[in-house]
Amino acid sequence: MSKILLVLCCCLGALLLFACSKPESSTNREASTNSSATSTPATTTPATTTASKGEKVGVAECDDFLTSYENCVTGKVPEAARAQFQTSITTLRTQWKKLADNPQTKPSLVAACKQSLETTRTAMKSYGCTF
Repeated sequence: MSKILLVLCCCLGALLLFACSKPESSTNREASTNSSATSTPATTTPATTTASKGEKVGVAECDDFLTSYENCVTGKVPEAARAQFQTSITTLRTQWKKLADNPQTKPSLVAACKQSLETTRTAMKSYGCTF
């Protein structure tokens, strides 16, 4: 079971790194005008607001990390790239909630959240985030 959790964490870490590196591309300026018009509709905002603000994972390390990550994204990431990060936060929260609800996987979730914190902390320095 811990191998599955490790693979899941690696996949999530790769997703976070991919999400963090995409806004820095030179073609993103042109795409941001188009993507902000298409990604700003109400479909993105209510889903992330409801899932991210109202639901806790149930593991203190995970909840603290997600709160810090969300504050960073909300306060420091440019509007054009924010929806992509919000999607990552919602995905993490959903998957971690499922793992926390299972008594067999909950103990290993602390390590996964700490690993995600370290990976994300490094990736988000480019936006001036400190957590």
